[in-house]
Amino acid sequence: MKPPSVAVIGAGAAGLVAAAWSARSGADTTLIERTADGGRKILISGGGRCNVLPSALAPDRFVTDSPAHLLRALLRAWPLHEQRAFFERDLQVPLVLEPESGKLFPASDRAKDVRDALVAHARTAGVRMHFNTRVTDLLVTATGFTVVTSAGATEYQRLVLATGGLSVPATGSDGGGLDLARRLGHQMIDPYPALTPLLGDGSHESLAGVSLPVRLRARIDQKTLETDGGFLFTHRGYSGRSEEHTS
Repeated sequence: MKPPSVAVIGAGAAGLVAAAWSARSGADTTLIERTADGGRKILISGGGRCNVLPSALAPDRFVTDSPAHLLRALLRAWPLHEQRAFFERDLQVPLVLEPESGKLFPASDRAKDVRDALVAHARTAGVRMHFNTRVTDLLVTATGFTVVTSAGATEYQRLVLATGGLSVPATGSDGGGLDLARRLGHQMIDPYPALTPLLGDGSHESLAGVSLPVRLRARIDQKTLETDGGFLFTHRGYSGRSEEHTS
């Protein structure tokens, strides 16, 4: 039998892994990416070092407006120890623990090494890659989908949308994938920021790089939200790491 044809739209971390696993399962897989090289958000994650994984799973810290059982199922589908084995065994990217944050970084401290390893892994698996290619429309057909791009239209039997949200438009996450999902008739939950910078007026620029332990408390919708952890002054605002508590 002829293997099924699969299009994966978006060459971020999710798209690269999905495409590699699709190809490894025997599907004729094409990865379509609007940027020249893919994985742009990987390159800027962790301050350019790429915080690949947490060292311990904390399901209570995940927030979603989707049904809670879907979140739990997603977390169980790929256990944390298997994810680490994927990076260290399959990608040959050794990870090291940063004790103060509890996060695993590549031993090289280079996010580019993670991105390049994911791209190389997908290529080795047999993924056909189309960079600098923008998807302009999706059409449902009797046998699957027609993907219309800046390079033309191609039919596929299966489709994976891995375009990201609205977080960093310069990396390709500009919400275009959400529009494509709407056109296919999917019910959408309005996106909202999950991680956003806190900016100041610049008067504290001389404190940039200074960190200290803090506890913050706020009252929102009849609930008291309290968080504690590391607080960091940056050149333009504030950052840090926290453990959240609700009462």
